[in-house]
Amino acid sequence: MRLALRLFLLALSACLLALAPARVAARGPLVLAAASLQEAMTDAADVWAARRHEKPVLSFAGSSALARQIEAGAPADLFVSADEEWMDYVAGKGLIRPGSRAPFLSNRLVLIAPAGSRANLTIGRGFPLARALGTGRLAMADPDAVPAGKYGAAALTSLGVWDGVKGKVARAENVRAALALVERGEAPFGIVYATDAAASRKVRIVGTFPPRSHPPITYPIALLKTSTNRDAEAFRRFLLSREGKAIFARRGFAVR
Repeated sequence: MRLALRLFLLALSACLLALAPARVAARGPLVLAAASLQEAMTDAADVWAARRHEKPVLSFAGSSALARQIEAGAPADLFVSADEEWMDYVAGKGLIRPGSRAPFLSNRLVLIAPAGSRANLTIGRGFPLARALGTGRLAMADPDAVPAGKYGAAALTSLGVWDGVKGKVARAENVRAALALVERGEAPFGIVYATDAAASRKVRIVGTFPPRSHPPITYPIALLKTSTNRDAEAFRRFLLSREGKAIFARRGFAVR
């Protein structure tokens, strides 16, 4: 009886060990994506899962933070950056799959205020942003590292108003954190992407920055060398397909 029980337990252990790789393989691809992609990427993952694929695992943060995670060895499959510079950084470390990098999306940069604010500003050369801020703060993603912040600083510099407001910037870890500061009324103004503003009922767009006031806002996508997921490349191709891009277009992104 004891021998039979031992044989049964050994057989059970063997079965569990045999199933373990299948469980790992069954996980959906891990996608590291810029914070501004939250709603649209979640929509795309839901559509993919509805087609009987394992649902992608999504992790959102500032592109700079994601690039550092990849550099540190994060076992991710796909990276979607909010600018070319951080994708260049990851590529320069030899961490993306050759031939997998592709242009994906673009966006616009806007000035926002809390939904109940009556602030009225026309964005242009020398516009009175510093005066409108008064003693308040300008919510931005970190201008030294995060793409949304860098685009914002570039736009304000080209319009000749950066020097007047840079001491009043409330630096956030990513664009959604900057959005939250304005939503809560902790900052009277903020600079975010148009798609972030569209995702919130607690803010309103005061104005849109001229496209030529900042570098083009682009979102490249690439497969990472750490990828071992069998669905990762297929999901990348789906995102880049006409159907996949349409999902992002519905959330306000321009597709490339």
